[in-house]
Amino acid sequence: MKNVNSIISQMTLEEKASLCSGLSFWYLKGIERLKVPSIMVTDGPHGLRKQAGEADHVGLNESDPATCFPTASALAATWNRDLIFEVGKALGQECRQEKVGVILGPGVNIKRSPLCGRNFEYFSEDPYLTGEIAKSHINGVQSQGVGTSMKHYALNNQEHRRMTTDSVVDERAMREIYLAGYEIAVKEAQPWTLMCSYNKINGTYACENKYLMTDILKEEWGHQGLVVTDWGAMNERVDALNAGVELEMPGTPNGNDERIIAAVKSGELDVTVLDRAVERILILIFKADETLSKDFTYDKQAHHELAWRAAAEGAVLLKNERQLLPIPANTKIALIGRFAKTPRYQGAGSSLMNPTQLENLHDELVKLVGAENVLYAAGYTEQGAAADDALFQEAIETAGKADVAVIYAGLPDMYEAEGLDRAHMQMPSGHNALIQRLAAAHRKVVVVLSNGAPVEMPWVNDVPAILEGYLGGQAGAGALADILTGKINPSGKLAETFPLQFSDTPAQPYPGGPVVVEYRESIYVGYRYYDTVNQDVLFPFGHGLSYTAFEYRDPSVKAEKDSAKITFKVKNTGNRSGKEAAQVYVRDVESTAFRPQKELKGFVKVELQPGEEKEVSIELNRRAFAFYDVTQREWIVEAGDFEILLGASSRDIRLTATIRLDSNQQASFPADRERLAAYYNFPKGASVSQKDFEALLGKPVPANAPTPKGMYTLNTPISEMGGSFIGRQLFQMMKDQIGKMIKDKEDTPTGAMMAHMVQEMPLRSMLMMGGAFNRAKLEALLTIINRRFFRGLFALIRASMVTKK
Repeated sequence: MKNVNSIISQMTLEEKASLCSGLSFWYLKGIERLKVPSIMVTDGPHGLRKQAGEADHVGLNESDPATCFPTASALAATWNRDLIFEVGKALGQECRQEKVGVILGPGVNIKRSPLCGRNFEYFSEDPYLTGEIAKSHINGVQSQGVGTSMKHYALNNQEHRRMTTDSVVDERAMREIYLAGYEIAVKEAQPWTLMCSYNKINGTYACENKYLMTDILKEEWGHQGLVVTDWGAMNERVDALNAGVELEMPGTPNGNDERIIAAVKSGELDVTVLDRAVERILILIFKADETLSKDFTYDKQAHHELAWRAAAEGAVLLKNERQLLPIPANTKIALIGRFAKTPRYQGAGSSLMNPTQLENLHDELVKLVGAENVLYAAGYTEQGAAADDALFQEAIETAGKADVAVIYAGLPDMYEAEGLDRAHMQMPSGHNALIQRLAAAHRKVVVVLSNGAPVEMPWVNDVPAILEGYLGGQAGAGALADILTGKINPSGKLAETFPLQFSDTPAQPYPGGPVVVEYRESIYVGYRYYDTVNQDVLFPFGHGLSYTAFEYRDPSVKAEKDSAKITFKVKNTGNRSGKEAAQVYVRDVESTAFRPQKELKGFVKVELQPGEEKEVSIELNRRAFAFYDVTQREWIVEAGDFEILLGASSRDIRLTATIRLDSNQQASFPADRERLAAYYNFPKGASVSQKDFEALLGKPVPANAPTPKGMYTLNTPISEMGGSFIGRQLFQMMKDQIGKMIKDKEDTPTGAMMAHMVQEMPLRSMLMMGGAFNRAKLEALLTIINRRFFRGLFALIRASMVTKK
């Protein structure tokens, strides 16, 4: 590693300021005279999206081939830390070959609602599982001398108006639910970078939030890397540096370098703050360059096989009545569904990538059982929007010739994309109707699902078997074929609850906005809500079946002062080998604070041969029993009884034990059960009033209304400035620009995403377009839009004269 401090001492103020923003869309700046190289960063998170040609951040332009691993929702369903480490290691190797210094991932946002359009990129509704999977992913990538960028920090839990909304959340929910996964990964993996989100958190943009970026991340958690903005997330550059955000991406001539220089000269920005930012950026560059200076070639076939293993362990057998699966040998299979030949294997947006190869279920089944045993019918149209009687009739006739019907259905690519939240949890009506018609005509129907997030299943009681394949990546089809035919025993378990219907979910309304997103449900997210209020669900958190059976017995709990060691035995009582993800939940029997009915605090995945039994141990540290005391700003373990719940899911508890912990800690507040009654007795239906939420927050909720005319800011969506001629012209200019970008792609997920995003983009986003716009000109135009015509005109003239110079 080069002497970074020596380099900083030789840098001019202009060079320091310049280093704090990118060179271009994907490259950091270098300094040739000081031998500081320029390194490349690029999108992930489940595969490398390196663009050799024209760059973009939304999947518009082609990327170089790379292994497409299963998306995050499937990776989390493996519950396998070692396997996730291997996937991360493979991603790091592909970065090495392609000379990429940092891969932008993993995504660690909590799945607050099943409707978030980007849920396929996120791991779980549970912060502990999220943190454990994330740290394994990060450690795997960084074992190769390549960096990660854990994202999107923080509370970016919806796509709707993600660039301008304010996530209003109470401190306990923020700490216990939304930051805890980041905390685990930072402390146990030290990601080289974190990516700050677009949104505000409790009134302050993430990029300017010193409490999150410095007080918590750097000082409390000890993060040693740097913080980079999401692309275009920068608001006020000097405020961001003071808050602890070192790097702005992408590189655009927006005037921020000059703002940094002026702030140092005026004393607004202490040069030591700038030097610390430059130091972290230089350390990142030199760490990456040390790896990238050496050539490397990865094994494409080995990575494809690893993608297959990950997809196989991430597939979840949801239902298997009458042991319909696995399909016996010499069985004639009717394979129904367009997905069988045109797979849905990844999401859309910045993670959209170009796989090195791609399997489909039809061909993979044919390889395993022979073409004579596989009959095919499309079943539904490309988007499946409506029932197609001709395709239905063909499917029914095909199924009538077979012993078992396998329907491959789910969510088409237009349903899940970055920048767009889903409007509902329903599958296309053409898919649902196909399943219902075939189930009425055939006794043996298997439904295989391809989707990135939970769906409603109105036909769940009509079919005997359901296999959730998620978005399984380039090798997902081969993995599913192996599970269907019994070559592989499924071992995936849900990392998220599948509710019966959207109206049962706690985050209501969803998405929030247009200005404020109120997290009224507080800590009651996912199974923490469903299990606390005894809400029936379709499939519970942690659920997943196997072709064998497992027995849990002989629990032993050894308590220390404020920790515990859990030991128990798991036995394979079936006739084939399998893997079981055994889960440990903790319930605080009596607490000063309101708490969920149970919380996941440990898990282990164990592989067992038929009849084999293993003893497993799980250590629970003090945080497994703690809640966050807002007044003391400290994690508190109260003395008392705690139940240890061991099971196969949050609703399938096999063993229980009670331990008593001693502690000299006490909550600093009395149990205010009357004022916070809504949270101590959380209502089914999540009907928390604004008054109840404000009692929890300790302050009023900000007004949730668009900016009034004449008071627009650079963060006002351009689409809302239609009351001004200039505003209308700018909005039309932005629409025209986007229209050119998505020409011939209007009917693709990326096209839909871009068309939607233009409605939500703030005025400052025009700075990313480069060209004639800079910050001074944009502020002058804003003044005109706000009805101060002459002041704005003179400012525009001055800005134009400066530009010409």
